[in-house]
Amino acid sequence: MGRRYLVTGGAGFIGSNFIRYVLEHEPGSHVTNLDAMTYAGVQATVDELNENRNHTFVRGDIRDPEIVDEVMQGNDVVVHFAAESHVDRSIESPMVFLETNVIGTAILLEAARRHNISRFVHVSTDEVYGSVTEGEAFETRCLNPSSPYSSSKAASDLLVLSYWTTYGYNTIVTRCTNNYGPYQFPEKIIPLFLTNLFEGENIPLYGDGSNERDWLFVEDHCSALHLLVDAGQAGEIYNIGSGFRTSNRELTHLILDALGEDASRIAHVEDRLGHDFRYAVDTSKLQTLGWKPQRELSDGIIKTADWYRRHDRWWRPLRESR
Repeated sequence: MGRRYLVTGGAGFIGSNFIRYVLEHEPGSHVTNLDAMTYAGVQATVDELNENRNHTFVRGDIRDPEIVDEVMQGNDVVVHFAAESHVDRSIESPMVFLETNVIGTAILLEAARRHNISRFVHVSTDEVYGSVTEGEAFETRCLNPSSPYSSSKAASDLLVLSYWTTYGYNTIVTRCTNNYGPYQFPEKIIPLFLTNLFEGENIPLYGDGSNERDWLFVEDHCSALHLLVDAGQAGEIYNIGSGFRTSNRELTHLILDALGEDASRIAHVEDRLGHDFRYAVDTSKLQTLGWKPQRELSDGIIKTADWYRRHDRWWRPLRESR
C-alpha cells in the first residue's frame, strides 16, 4: 500500500499538476485534494482528476479548523499549495491574502502536528526575497517582500519553519520561481498572452518589459517537490528554479514566435505598483540531491502553447467569467 497524501489547493495550477505527478509515479498512493474552489480552482480540473480512483476531492477552506482536522486524519504527507497567489489581486484586496496564506497555514500546521503527519511540505515563492538586482538568492538571504502577496508568503514561511525549531515537527519550505505549463489559470502572463493571441487580442506588456524572471516548467517543479518529500531535510528551505532567466520582453517574443505572430500584437501598459525588477535563486542545495530541470524555456513555451491550443474547452469558460 502506498502513501497517503493531503494536497491543499489541488484544483489549481501547480497543485493539480503535482497530484498528476504523484498518481503517475506512485500508482499505489492515494491523494486527498482539499480546495476551496475560489476563482483559481477549476471544476474541469477536479473532474479530470476524479477519473483516477486514487484521488479524492474535498471542497473546503484551509481557514476552517473542522474541515482541516477531518481531512488530515490518516495521511502520511501534507503538501501545502493552497494560497491566494496573484500579486495584482493582493494589491487590490490584501486582507484575504493574510487570512488564507498566514492563518490558513497556521491551522494546517496545528492539525498536522496534532495528527502526527510525518512530513509537512510548504510550497512558497522566490518573491519573498524581493528584487535580486545582482547574483542569485541563497536560502539564507534576508527576506524583503514587496507586495502583500509576497509578504503573506514570507510570514507563512517563517511560521512553518518555527514548527521545526519550537516543536521539532518535520517541516520543510520550498521557494520556487515563476511556473508555467498546462492548467495554469489564464490571468497569469504566459496563458494570458497565449489565449489573447488565440482570440485575436493584443497582449499587455508591463512597462518596457525589462523585468527579469526565472521560468520553471511546472512538471520540473513537481519532480523537485516529489524528491523533497523523501530527501528534504527537516527544518530546511530549498530553492527551486530552472536557471532559464529572461526579461518579460524576451518572453513575449518567444510566445509571439511560437504562434507565428509579430511585435505589432504587443500593447504596452502602465507598470505594476511595486514591480520587482529581477528574481534569481541559487538551486545548488537542491541539485546536490540529484535534481535538475529537464525542459528548456523555448521548448516549454511551444509545449504550453500546444496544450492551450488543444484545450480551449478548459480555458475559454475561465476567460468568459472574468
